[in-house]
Amino acid sequence: MNKTSDYQFTIIVPFYNEEDNAQTLEKHLSAYLPKCDKSPACVLFINDGSTDASEEIIKEICSRHKDFFYIGFEKNAGLSAALKAGFDYCQSPYLGYIDADLQTDVDDFNLLLHDIEQYDMVIGIRAKRQDSFVKKASSRFANSFRRAFTHDGVSDTGCPLKVMHSSLAKKFPMFTGLHRFLPAMAQMVGGTVKQIEVRHYPRTAGSSKYHLFNRLIGPLGDCFGYRWMAKRYIDYTIKDTTLNG
Repeated sequence: MNKTSDYQFTIIVPFYNEEDNAQTLEKHLSAYLPKCDKSPACVLFINDGSTDASEEIIKEICSRHKDFFYIGFEKNAGLSAALKAGFDYCQSPYLGYIDADLQTDVDDFNLLLHDIEQYDMVIGIRAKRQDSFVKKASSRFANSFRRAFTHDGVSDTGCPLKVMHSSLAKKFPMFTGLHRFLPAMAQMVGGTVKQIEVRHYPRTAGSSKYHLFNRLIGPLGDCFGYRWMAKRYIDYTIKDTTLNG
């Protein structure tokens, strides 16, 4: 049996070459679990083919905590793939997503969980974003372009702090780049989304995996891919059936 079925809330943490942040991440997550508003809660690390010592460190961390679990990819597959694995293997009623870079605060999950009964997805907005001018400007442009394509009304889809019903996440037709469109996909499958301001911090260890191309040019191309998929998305409601006797 999948061990996450024993919990109410699973925190999915994708990581790729984040050895410098692993120990601090362990400290923050282990301190948060006892005070999570959807207890019991657990952590599910997704190692996206790290080439540094991240995998060994995360396995050691999981051995120290009964509520920490781990999935490892054979090779790097990207953030969308890591999230899909988390969505596929999570069996708790609710799940959350946070990056391993420590730029968002795990305690802010409770701000989002406060409204998860009324909404299908609640996402963070980095109100006082602590990033470089170039990073903030490129993100702002990409967000405005994405909103024009999706009409999702979301101001900061790139904020790596989100909670949702697991049943909703399992409906998402994920492929490369679609991690940028989680709120739009939630709306596409009939879900409701709320935005809440959360804290944001500068990166203090490790290095960003994003550069101008995958922060700006890549997302623009993904918008066309999303538009193509959204127009062809299959949805249906069963009126009746004889399968159940």
